Amino acid sequence: MKMKTPIKLLSLASASLLLAACGGEDTTEDSDASIGEQLEYTITGIEPGAGITETTERALEEYDSLEGWELETSSTAGMMGQLDSAIDNEEPIIVTGWTPHYMFEMYDLKFLEDPEGVYGEAEFVHTMAREGFEEDMPEAYAILENFSWEVEDMQSIMLEAQDVDFEEAAANWIEENQDTVDSWTEGVDEVDGQEIELGSFPWDSERASSAVISQVLEEHGFEVNVNNVDPSILFQALAQGEVDVTVAPWLPTTQGAYLEEYGDEIVDMGPNMEGTVIGLVVPEYMDIDSIEDLEPAE
Repeated sequence: MKMKTPIKLLSLASASLLLAACGGEDTTEDSDASIGEQLEYTITGIEPGAGITETTERALEEYDSLEGWELETSSTAGMMGQLDSAIDNEEPIIVTGWTPHYMFEMYDLKFLEDPEGVYGEAEFVHTMAREGFEEDMPEAYAILENFSWEVEDMQSIMLEAQDVDFEEAAANWIEENQDTVDSWTEGVDEVDGQEIELGSFPWDSERASSAVISQVLEEHGFEVNVNNVDPSILFQALAQGEVDVTVAPWLPTTQGAYLEEYGDEIVDMGPNMEGTVIGLVVPEYMDIDSIEDLEPAE
């Protein structure tokens, strides 16, 4: 379910100068305007509670080249709408982005280099459980401990889910990757209606993983309730035993602060995906490669 956060549209300044010479009416783009000036020194972001939002706020403090810049938070859908519009018009835009995400399947995009390492190295998505989960639900624990897949798997579901709902996209992926699913459930006994509270985040990447693991668990006899909440709430709920398990946290950077706060009361079952990346993303047609290539606001 998408978070219904108000979207404040980003104003993209694409200035043009009318030249009147000998009665001519040619229009010429103002090539003197910097990327920052064209973007009004604004980065297009997603939800305020997202880990990449907090990391980008740190980047605004760390980089001299981002002095005076602002992060415009809205929603994942809002960010994608503005990215679509900018690319349709071949205008500049800088967004907070990550892989896996279907936008990399749709467009030619690139991450800006991060010399200061604010966004960290490639990350891992972890499976985490409340204390006592293994003893209470050993069959579910075994499946979730075996759960492991690739960035491309999640990304393919996210892309298909632009045309169908996530449940159908997940079901199609499961059917096409039954050998992988069988490796998660091999040797695990079925149960009869045991309920599981699965915690997740309300973003497309986690909607994909939650839809897949929910259906796999349900096929094994579990009743799964998916709780989509912000990261801070999810980690607290795990620590307090209100949620049984999650396959959503990104570590060590994106949700690392929450693990530091609640890690002693949570069981980290290890990564279920590796090679995820977060950072600032631009279209390939933009002549910029690094965050340090930007200029501070005047």
